[in-house]
Parts: sequence; C-alpha cells; structure tokens
Amino acid sequence: MSVRNIGIPGVNPPTARECSDKDCPFHGKSRIRGKITKGVVVNKKSRNTVIIRQDYVQFVKKYQRYERRNSRLACHLPECLNQEIEVGDLVRVGESRKLSKTKAFIVLDKLKTGAA
Repeated sequence: MSVRNIGIPGVNPPTARECSDKDCPFHGKSRIRGKITKGVVVNKKSRNTVIIRQDYVQFVKKYQRYERRNSRLACHLPECLNQEIEVGDLVRVGESRKLSKTKAFIVLDKLKTGAA
C-alpha cells in the first residue's frame, strides 16, 4: 500500500510500519480538514482511540482574573502510530469526518515525549 502526503506542512508520514487501517490518513481513505490542534495523551485504554487533554485559560469578567480549564477530546489512533504514542506524549491531531459518536479527530504525529 502506498503512503499519501496529507498536505499539512511539518507532518511527515510514519515510515516505521505499514497499516491496513481504512481510517488512517496516510495509508487509508480519510481526509484531514478543519482544525489542526495539539494535546497531551491522558488515556490509551480503548482500541484505536486515545483521549487527549487540551489546557487553556478562560477570562472571568466578574473577578478580572484568568482561570485554567481543560477539555478532553477522543481521537482515532491509526495502526501505524500505535506503537510510538504513549500516555503523556504531546501529539498533533487533525479534524476529519465523524468516525464514531465521539471521534472526529485523528492523531497525525508525536511532537514531544512525556510532556506533562
């Protein structure tokens, strides 16, 4: 199976192994469109799914202060990236069509190891 260039600058296809995942943007048919974001992997218990946490600050007008918040996002993890992504890694994800009830993002690559 051939490896596709997904057209996102700075994202290189994984060269370690082939995969037969139909939802893989590099080896399958999925297209990446919309948001490109990053987050820390907090859960990798489900098959082909990781949960990432995105931290952000929210301004509270009443107190004229900022508060820290986070949101969790379910993302598809392709077979070709499954071995190298672990809990605590900083990953880049891209939006695709809905893959299930909660998954609409796909992991593209690992940015940093063990970023807490």
